Amino acid sequence: MKIDPARVLWSAPESERSGRPLLIMLHGHGSNEQVGFDFRHQLPGELVIASIRAPLQAGGGYAWFPLDASLALHQIDDVSHAVLAWLDDQPPAPSVGVLGFSQGAATGMQTLRLAPERIDCGVVLSGFVVPVPARGDEVLTGTRPPVFWGRGDRDSIIPSFLIPLTSTWLRQHATLTERVYPGLGHYVSAAELSDLGDFLTSRLSRQPQR
Repeated sequence: MKIDPARVLWSAPESERSGRPLLIMLHGHGSNEQVGFDFRHQLPGELVIASIRAPLQAGGGYAWFPLDASLALHQIDDVSHAVLAWLDDQPPAPSVGVLGFSQGAATGMQTLRLAPERIDCGVVLSGFVVPVPARGDEVLTGTRPPVFWGRGDRDSIIPSFLIPLTSTWLRQHATLTERVYPGLGHYVSAAELSDLGDFLTSRLSRQPQR
C-alpha cells in the first residue's frame, strides 16, 4: 500500500515549506483530499498543511481501510505505515502533527501509535481510536503528546461503543483537549474550527526542536 505523492494537496509551495511545522490532513471514508482542505484558512498560517488522498477506492471517493467484513486489523497498520513512508520522503520539519476526520482520525491516531517518536500532536475530528493495543502505546503513556478530540453529541455515524473506549485510551496515553458540541452531527462546525485553531496555536508556541 502506498500514498500517491501526486494526490497530495499542499498549503504552500515547496520553496516555502522549509523550517515550518507540518500538519498532515487525512480525510474521511468515501471522501478525498480536497474535502476539508479549506479548513486551512481557519488554522494558524505558520503551518504547512498536506492533505493526503487515501489509497483505496471507495465508491466515488477513497478510503484508508475497508468498512465491511473484508476488514482485517493489519490493514489499518498497513495504511498507517504508508503514511509514515510518505513522511520519510518529506524534508525535515520542526514538528509534525496529524489531523484526521472520522476514519482518517483512526488512521492518524494509529500512525501516532506506531511511531510516537515521529508525531508530535494529534487531532481527532468526529473520529475514534482503534480499540486494540498498538506497538507504541507503552511509550505514549510516558510521553502523552497533546491531542485535540472534537465531536458532536448528535453524531450517529461513529458507533456509540467506540466513544468511551476512545475516551479511556486518550486519557491514558495523551494530554487531552476534548470538546463536545451540542447538536452537532458527523461534521465539523465553525466553533470546533475555532477551538482547533486555538489548540494548534498553543502547540506552535512550544513546539519541539528536532
